[in-house]
Amino acid sequence: MVVKPFRAVRPKKEFASSVAAKPYDVVDSREAKEVLKLNPYTFYRVTKPEINFDKDMEPSSSEVLQKAREILSEMISSGILIQDETECFYIYKQTGKDHIQIGLVATFHVDDYLNNKIKKHELTRKEKEDERAKHIYHLKAQTGPVFLMYRSSEKLDSLIERFAQGEPEYDFTDEDGIRQTVYVVKDRQSVELIKKAFEGVDSFYIADGHHRAASAVRVAQILRQETSPFKPDEEYNYFLGVLFPHKHLKIYDYNRVIRDLNGLTVQHFISSLENIFDLSLAPHSPYKPVKKHEFGMYIGGKWYILRLKEGLINESDPVRSLDVSILQEFVLKPILGIDDPRTDKRIEFVGGIYGLRMLENYVDKKGFSVAFALYPTSVEDLMKISDFGFIMPPKSTWFEPKLKSGLFIHLI
Repeated sequence: MVVKPFRAVRPKKEFASSVAAKPYDVVDSREAKEVLKLNPYTFYRVTKPEINFDKDMEPSSSEVLQKAREILSEMISSGILIQDETECFYIYKQTGKDHIQIGLVATFHVDDYLNNKIKKHELTRKEKEDERAKHIYHLKAQTGPVFLMYRSSEKLDSLIERFAQGEPEYDFTDEDGIRQTVYVVKDRQSVELIKKAFEGVDSFYIADGHHRAASAVRVAQILRQETSPFKPDEEYNYFLGVLFPHKHLKIYDYNRVIRDLNGLTVQHFISSLENIFDLSLAPHSPYKPVKKHEFGMYIGGKWYILRLKEGLINESDPVRSLDVSILQEFVLKPILGIDDPRTDKRIEFVGGIYGLRMLENYVDKKGFSVAFALYPTSVEDLMKISDFGFIMPPKSTWFEPKLKSGLFIHLI
């Protein structure tokens, strides 16, 4: 596999904590505008450039994208952002209360994506891909990294961790209490050591950021057509990512809340579940599932435990045996009438990082009828499905912590 060092555009040390922002797709424009009111350096000005206008603007309009490009140029010319003089790797360490992940910031070859050496597990939505591709094309920059992983090995894991020592370039704690630490690897011997170490790896996996990856690849294909003759060494042939050992990563549950019971009474709905699950009242509230094929359900002010009856699924099928698939196949579609959770407005998804009380809040205060708490999908299941070339159901995984945007920018 190709891992390539690059000349990152990144914040000057004293601006790092102010520039760093959450990924563009986990905050809305209103939230980003509130951040901008308090912090003029926020990178949301680039990744969500519609917030630079007093009126509502289409995020992918030419006027908005031109503004994003102007702001990125201003941040560089004013010295808020700097660019390394030589190609470097970067080590990105994130430390939470009970979790540490250490990854390699690099660029990755578009052809490895196209040849499925960088493996996917999700479908992308055309409108989201279009929007981000326009952003990359107009800025000639990738402003948010793709979240990648490789199968852990002692040799590679220890190599990355070796460089996460000494004096860091950045070290700050963000608004969510996550410590963000970055080390720069710039001496030639170390850079070559890292490049060669990953050459023997067969494949990488996208953990999160399928739209960012697909958009970067689409832009590369456009620029290849526009460039004559084709130049294989151009930066647009690579996309920005952070590569983690799979054992470092933590997937949280991705829960579901449903607005109505498809015309059923609460009692009728619960009765319809008894053919599928062993159902009982939960011993405590809220109830968090403790194993695969076990669900928590909140309805009518009570928590229930749902345990899938034996023999209903083929455990050797890596997709159908996922709990998100089971809930969709046996409950959401046939009983609640939700055929396509990607588009149905009656369902919403709540990341486990927000806690189960959030599910109660949806039902008790926001007018939803039922909430389902799921056991988290495992990293091993994700890799198995990717290896088969299969696609996971939507909203199967919630990775945390999220990678910051603005700490590393790849100019193409």
